[in-house]
Amino acid sequence: MNNTDDQKKIIVAIDGYSSSGKSTMARELAARVGYVYVDSGAMYRAVTLYAIRNGMVTPDKKIRTALLTAALPDIHISFRPAGDDGVQHTMLNGEDVEKLIRDMEVSNLVSPVAVIPDVRERLTALQQEFGINKGIVMDGRDIGTTVFPDAELKVFVCASPEERARRRLKEMTEKGDDVTFEEVFANVVERDRIDTTREVSPLRKADDAIELDNGAMSPSEQMEWLLQRFKERSGL
Repeated sequence: MNNTDDQKKIIVAIDGYSSSGKSTMARELAARVGYVYVDSGAMYRAVTLYAIRNGMVTPDKKIRTALLTAALPDIHISFRPAGDDGVQHTMLNGEDVEKLIRDMEVSNLVSPVAVIPDVRERLTALQQEFGINKGIVMDGRDIGTTVFPDAELKVFVCASPEERARRRLKEMTEKGDDVTFEEVFANVVERDRIDTTREVSPLRKADDAIELDNGAMSPSEQMEWLLQRFKERSGL
């Protein structure tokens, strides 16, 4: 099912907790309907990687906020279309950092980076630029509440922390990362805490979002559900 120019294009905002599968869902939906996909979480991860590389993290893992804020004009993030691997790659100042931003060091620091108001303001503006012409699927933590509050379709994805940690562990071990379930679970729980309690754009379900608890659903069941919601809102 591919959208054509004369059909109504909409914005699809998919929010939810870390490792809830929202990025996989968003990416596949965009591919199926011919929309642009934007992984907003990858953008925050790229900023986090920049901070790590440039001495903006203290030995006790605190973010040097003033340094990072001052460097924001020098941080340029874009996306390279999916190639043979089927994955859209995140580019940081022209470098492909897709694999680097998925490691545990970045995962442990991305939420503290994401609470910095200046970081959120800059990335929110960039994300809104991506959606000017609609025909976009974006996933993250505040897409339906802050980035695109008028999105035609908003979905809020959730599952238990244990299930999300199992999914994340499987993903990481398949990539060759040496991590334990306990490490991944602790990371999931801490990211939930930070994401839901931050002062600027905390993670929450938008009033007009449709909740999807996918803890017991297969990927194909999730996609069937999402495609149906998309058809209803887009008129396809």
